[in-house]
Amino acid sequence: MTRPNILFITSDQQRGDCYGFRGRNVYTPHLDMLAAEGTSLETVVTPCVVCQPARASILTGLLPRTHGVHDNGIDLDPELGEKGFAASLSAAGYRTAKIGKAHFATYHTFGDSDTVESIPGSAKVPEGWRGPYMGFDHAELVHIGHNWWHPEKPPAGLAYEEWYYADGRGEQKNKLLWESHHEHKDAPQVWSSKLPVAYHNSTWIADRAIDFLKQEHEDPFCMWVSFPDPHHPFDCPEPWASLHRPEDVDLPEHRTRDFEGRPWWHKAAVETKIEGKGAEIRTSYSRYPEIPDDQLREVIANTYGQLSLIDHSVGRIITELEAQGLADNTYIVYTADHGDWLGDHGLVLKGPMPFEGLLNVRAIVKGPDVPAGKVSFEPLSTLDLGATFMDWAGADSLMDIHGQSMREVISGDGTRDAAMSEWELLPGRVGVGLSLRTVRSKTAKLTIDLQSGAGEMYDLENDPHELCNVFDDPDYASMKADLSEILMSRPNDMRPNQVPVGMA
Repeated sequence: MTRPNILFITSDQQRGDCYGFRGRNVYTPHLDMLAAEGTSLETVVTPCVVCQPARASILTGLLPRTHGVHDNGIDLDPELGEKGFAASLSAAGYRTAKIGKAHFATYHTFGDSDTVESIPGSAKVPEGWRGPYMGFDHAELVHIGHNWWHPEKPPAGLAYEEWYYADGRGEQKNKLLWESHHEHKDAPQVWSSKLPVAYHNSTWIADRAIDFLKQEHEDPFCMWVSFPDPHHPFDCPEPWASLHRPEDVDLPEHRTRDFEGRPWWHKAAVETKIEGKGAEIRTSYSRYPEIPDDQLREVIANTYGQLSLIDHSVGRIITELEAQGLADNTYIVYTADHGDWLGDHGLVLKGPMPFEGLLNVRAIVKGPDVPAGKVSFEPLSTLDLGATFMDWAGADSLMDIHGQSMREVISGDGTRDAAMSEWELLPGRVGVGLSLRTVRSKTAKLTIDLQSGAGEMYDLENDPHELCNVFDDPDYASMKADLSEILMSRPNDMRPNQVPVGMA
């Protein structure tokens, strides 16, 4: 049997429960089918609950404090990025490709930059540039992908922006991008975009992935297809924006802000005034107010529309994989970089409160030796993905990593004790500095701020909605001791805190 291909698909800020087959009232028929034909991993922890650290961990197989991207606004050191799973597979004879959003480096830098993904650096990239990048042989990238900003005009921007403006209709598209088909009850950052779906980055990413699959492949491939949605702003294009009626979406059972009994930083992270560079955008774009149910329904319905467009795009990609006769020898993995509270505890978006909707991204896997219909609750991490890909490919890692192959869990009876997440927030992020470390076992979760010693712990088996913080409960002393031991067993290979070069 020839070495297998690997099709790795991610979304951005998708909750692990936002799939039809997992019980939400969202239309995801292709992902539901993928899960039925493969294995569903129900406990997959993101190494960090924000984008850049999480993505750097997926690529490198390292925890954020080790690869150095411990918060958004910090660039991944190319010395590490170019030894990640993509480079390791390339060295083993694989053709590697990155399609869509990368976000290994900062877009909105405070000053000039030469990095490919920064706005000033993208303007210095030659027209038609398609990689290599961070160990990937081929790179067709969406520069930012979140439409709080218009796509950067060439010579800035990358492959998507180059295509978006090439027909001379860029300004017309931009006008439509920010116009809404109808009102959304004044829900913040919500509109039904008039941009024709053919121009949307989800559509473009699927098109580019399909083109890659149509190419001659003498060598096996590993392609990471990365969608920028369902990230805020919630700007789903029609007709997808109207696919889910707000009155039909499922609201969180507990959707009131409940700071009592929580560690101090929960309240501080949403109420402390943010100072310094980028304070305005972090306050207006990255913080989300507490909203009434009618507005929350608009947010969730729009998010579901974004997800259904991604699901449709995934279906198109898998259909082409099958048409090319590659499906039987290809591993398909679908997951996200991190989640979204999406109304849990009165919160929307993300921040330093690692509730399950944010932390546990879950995953779907299908492939040659992957059981159909299997459901696993073993605590895994997305930083295990690279090690898993290398295991499937018979490739050696170019560096020592924290990640461990999931293969025995997916295809055998392997078990895991826990998975870890961490986030070193400098004060400019939410107004307070934090050194958060989280450990998630199969049935419980502990988070500690190493600066203040404050923390939270939840007995997920008996309290799945995380309503009762048992951090200081003497009845849970044994659980706390066990989780603390795992939490403090983190390898002693942390880099010093880095200085942010921008916002994100």
